[in-house]
Amino acid sequence: MRFEDRVVIVTGAAGGIGLATACRLASEGARVVAAVHSEAHLAETERAIRDAGAADVWACLCDVSDEAAVAACTAGTVERWGRLDGVVNNAGVMDFKAFDAWTAADWQRTLGVDLIGAYWFMRDAFRLMARGGAIVNVSSIHADMTTPLVATYAAAKAALVSLTRSAAIEGREKGIRANAVLPGAIETPMLRENPNIKSGAETIAPEDVGAPETVAAAIAFLLSDDAAFITGEALRVDGGRLARL
Repeated sequence: MRFEDRVVIVTGAAGGIGLATACRLASEGARVVAAVHSEAHLAETERAIRDAGAADVWACLCDVSDEAAVAACTAGTVERWGRLDGVVNNAGVMDFKAFDAWTAADWQRTLGVDLIGAYWFMRDAFRLMARGGAIVNVSSIHADMTTPLVATYAAAKAALVSLTRSAAIEGREKGIRANAVLPGAIETPMLRENPNIKSGAETIAPEDVGAPETVAAAIAFLLSDDAAFITGEALRVDGGRLARL
């Protein structure tokens, strides 16, 4: 039970990688704060994580782009359990437009969730975590190699990798580690709703599509003491898709 007595916040926990991660941590003894954007998903998310074996669960309504909402979530976590040991920044949005069609509102929406929202949780983690705490940011292989129509998403995810490195550098004196995972094609609604996939402009072989649980396993490793000497890394979880020439 690698996470027994530990408290971990997982954002974007209502489905996909977020829910798989919350359930994986629950199965290993964690107390889980599931940060969820929609009130409609609170009860079912909490139930799924409890069923996975969580020592305790708090499904928290939180718009990660709202600094005050993030502060309420992190403060509520410490008030409830007296500690914070891990943060998984998984919440994300992905929109599709031609390069010259993006608006200021588009940029603000994507950066607010995919980058700045992660920063709010990381900042609070620096303030609230004891030594031994860990942060894992869910970036994307779009940070390394991208496709048409997703400029805001790719830019935000690349910036999140850079932000992770900064947190790793400044977290060393505090005893806080920070790493990122870069998922490839993962079987989630975000993948299947991608217009590039729907149109056939981008094709993905079945063997290149992973399950959310494969990413959750990597996240759990990076959060755990098994990765105690790993910080500042960006780990691809893409089945080797980008490694092929």
